[in-house]
Amino acid sequence: MDMTWFDDMEKRIPTGEVRTRFAPSPTGYMHIGNLRTALYTWLIARHAGGRFILRIEDTDQSRLVEGATEVIYNTLRECRLTWDEGPDIGGPVGPYIQTERRDLYAKYAHLLVEKGEAYYCFCDKAESAEDSGNFEKTEDPCRSLSFEEAKARVEAGESYVVRQKIPREGQTTFQDVIFGDITVDNDTLDDQVLMKRDGLPTYNFANVIDDHLMGITHVVRGSEYLSSAPKYTRLYHAFGWPVPEYVHCPPVMRDAHNKMSKRHGDPSYEDLKAQGYITPAILNYVTLLGWAPKGENAEREFFTLEDLTEIFEMASVSKSPSIFDQEKLKYFNGHYLREMSAEDFYALAEPHLKAAIHAPQVDLKLVAPLVQGRCDTLMDIAPQVDFFDALPQYSNELYCHKKMKTDEANSLEALKLTLPVLEGLAEWTYDSIHGALVGLAEKLELKNGRIMWPVRTALSGKAVTPGGAVELCQILGREETLKRMEQGITQLS
Repeated sequence: MDMTWFDDMEKRIPTGEVRTRFAPSPTGYMHIGNLRTALYTWLIARHAGGRFILRIEDTDQSRLVEGATEVIYNTLRECRLTWDEGPDIGGPVGPYIQTERRDLYAKYAHLLVEKGEAYYCFCDKAESAEDSGNFEKTEDPCRSLSFEEAKARVEAGESYVVRQKIPREGQTTFQDVIFGDITVDNDTLDDQVLMKRDGLPTYNFANVIDDHLMGITHVVRGSEYLSSAPKYTRLYHAFGWPVPEYVHCPPVMRDAHNKMSKRHGDPSYEDLKAQGYITPAILNYVTLLGWAPKGENAEREFFTLEDLTEIFEMASVSKSPSIFDQEKLKYFNGHYLREMSAEDFYALAEPHLKAAIHAPQVDLKLVAPLVQGRCDTLMDIAPQVDFFDALPQYSNELYCHKKMKTDEANSLEALKLTLPVLEGLAEWTYDSIHGALVGLAEKLELKNGRIMWPVRTALSGKAVTPGGAVELCQILGREETLKRMEQGITQLS
């Protein structure tokens, strides 16, 4: 076989830098495990000053989902996981979509056959077995065919797959950053399919070819691929290629016994966004699913992406699975929302405020600060502020507050005394309203709560509100405030 083409492919491979890749299949939404893999892969590259490559693995055409590639792009962009090479921006070792690379896989498969590291198999096996390599480990009759005989059958047009020729004796050892050295007996490995009958490579074969030709130095993937790693390693050795550093991450679990699964209702990144979680909090929490900082940062919980770029080390990832705790994520999310600037919080809160409040006189920019410190997710906003739009039906029991020393009778009295005071205000500002209510309490020699609590109850119809009586008066406006107080008087009478 003329090796010129192969030599030219080798010359294209970038060297002298850390190169990592995220290689998702466009089969649906980005689940949490995928996002963590992308994040860890990106951090390895950025920490080392290397390059992060995006590759789309679409060889399994039967599972493709329309629009899934755009979901991948959008998710990575939202998370600021920028890529240096990829399908949309190109690069020196493209194309970066596997189906656009299909012509080169067969060449490498045939090279392996000539080297005696693979063989043509003409046996009629189920397609599922060919895809997975999960078939009976009996001696394949095609394994012993001479190269000449097998080649003649190929040239005669017989249908075939290409299988890896695993030695029946000896052992294969590979090294993983997290799990260390792992050795397996070769007789436990099957002759996996490399090229299918349709001319497309299997996932395992395409991965090895693409990773090598793209100069990938670190391969990050789930620990479910540990069992395939010996076969990957043997492929690298068969070609005489350097083996990249393997980083097999333990799974993210729903509970102690079950992996997270979209099929079982576990949230994807898109789901979490729809539930009111924000990207910085999601990334921070996902990073800590199995990874822990060391040294001076050992007790820290909150990290920006820039912080993580500086301190992230793959060796600090645990071997044990991590359990996804949505309550813990909620804790992180609440922290990020409270630490935001007022402007940034309003930008996120505005759609939720607009969905809950349609009253034209309500200034949403006055409402937002009242809820910023009271939200764990953005979905907590609407239930807290919907009373600004319309006063709900409520029980008179809300007027009764032991600490404020209010009951229905003295609340009615307080509203009757407060109404004319507010009606007489020359201007409707926070300071004027506050001065009027506090002044009335002083005049009557009452605690402020004896006036404020009945007013707040009449205006909101809720036991708990963001903001007190003064804020609610200011935001609702003079007309609506006086109207709701009159309603309260009528209800208590």
